[in-house]
Amino acid sequence: MKHSICMVCDFFYPNMGGVESHIYQLSSCLLDRGHKVVIVTHKYGDRCGVRYLANGLKVYYLPVPPFYNQCILPSLFTTLPLMRSVFIREKISIVHGHSAFSTLGHEAMFHARTMGLKTVFTDHSLFGFADASSILTNKVLKFSLADVSHVICVSHTSKENTVLRSKILPHQVSVIPNAVDATMFVPDPSKRMPGKITVVVISRLVYRKGMDLLAGIIPVIAAKYPQVNFLIGGDGPKRVLLEEVREQHELHDRVTFIGSLNHSQVRGVLCQGDILVNTSLTEAFCIAIVEAACCGLQVVSTKVGGVPEVLPPNLIYLADPNVKALAEALQRAIEDKRQRKAVSPWEAHHCVKNMYTWANVAERTEKVYDLVSVSPDRDVATRLQRYYGCGPLAGKLFVIAAVLNLWFLALLCYIMPAQNIEEAPEFKIHQPRLARGSSKEIMQHCEASAPHKTR
Repeated sequence: MKHSICMVCDFFYPNMGGVESHIYQLSSCLLDRGHKVVIVTHKYGDRCGVRYLANGLKVYYLPVPPFYNQCILPSLFTTLPLMRSVFIREKISIVHGHSAFSTLGHEAMFHARTMGLKTVFTDHSLFGFADASSILTNKVLKFSLADVSHVICVSHTSKENTVLRSKILPHQVSVIPNAVDATMFVPDPSKRMPGKITVVVISRLVYRKGMDLLAGIIPVIAAKYPQVNFLIGGDGPKRVLLEEVREQHELHDRVTFIGSLNHSQVRGVLCQGDILVNTSLTEAFCIAIVEAACCGLQVVSTKVGGVPEVLPPNLIYLADPNVKALAEALQRAIEDKRQRKAVSPWEAHHCVKNMYTWANVAERTEKVYDLVSVSPDRDVATRLQRYYGCGPLAGKLFVIAAVLNLWFLALLCYIMPAQNIEEAPEFKIHQPRLARGSSKEIMQHCEASAPHKTR
């Protein structure tokens, strides 16, 4: 069964990150499998309109500017005319939204259900239940997923979290993990410093990534192991704290800050290291530790979220999210490295390469599309009933929003009938075929006309 799919998210190239890479890689593999795929996002700087990326992948950069944190201003109704035109022009049958943070993704799925299209949502994050930000996001997610056809999560922990937050039925959620481009992340032991052990950290330097824990373990490890150096890539508000630790303990020659990295530079940094440390306080999957293992590094990570599901025990040292446990786990990794007990880089690479492939992710996602395509559609009364069940006050507001969207759609159909919207021509881009899953070239292509984004 071939599908016409529209991927929608606020986060896409030239922005850099895990969600952006996931959307591009998945879309490329679905194109290889014979499906039609287009991507919709907001404009980035002067990147506005229709662009074609590698392999003929078509991207609509809508003329809507980002408002905060690369997301558009929530408007609910104003994006309907643009979305309706894209869906009709491209003969879309399935709308696939990504990321709970993406305003555009939620609005696109809402408009798609108003038009009677099938919708799929992929959740890439974990959220709490206590702070104000999580409560608001969870309420939006509950509204957005009340009428969604199916949900995909990247780990079983993420599935449990999403089911609790959005109050959807567990059988409506599938678990499909992320993958890694094994052709990009290839080990190169020659780049490592002989006689030294380099501990690499590649992350946004923010509280959620556990930078306070990292600031606690650096002095402990540096005092006990003179041959251990730290290489820190990324930027953020917690960099000041780490620089203070380096200054206080006089570790200028052993703690190096690289700064912001583009995704195409990550492999070069990883190959310089022996061990990667992930100190995150919450993670749904953590693609960074998969990329590190694929480059042949031993991984030390906090035992949070979906991290314990990602790598086999011989490739990762897990620890509770506190300084003492992390320092002990890192010491075990260093001792195993000194005694040559650690898994060889190429053995780790082949193990990860066979575990996570984008071809497998695309095949499993295709089965989700097949499932939702044959599922019976819900009538308007059922949709409104689902929205009404979202809360005593919020439910009534959601019903009002859904009814207003139906009226707005009816007005658009009268002003601009579907038969007056020109269908988009289909043609192949005559461009050399990139290796499946290879994103380095496309990133360089996108970076050429847009500012870089901190990893």
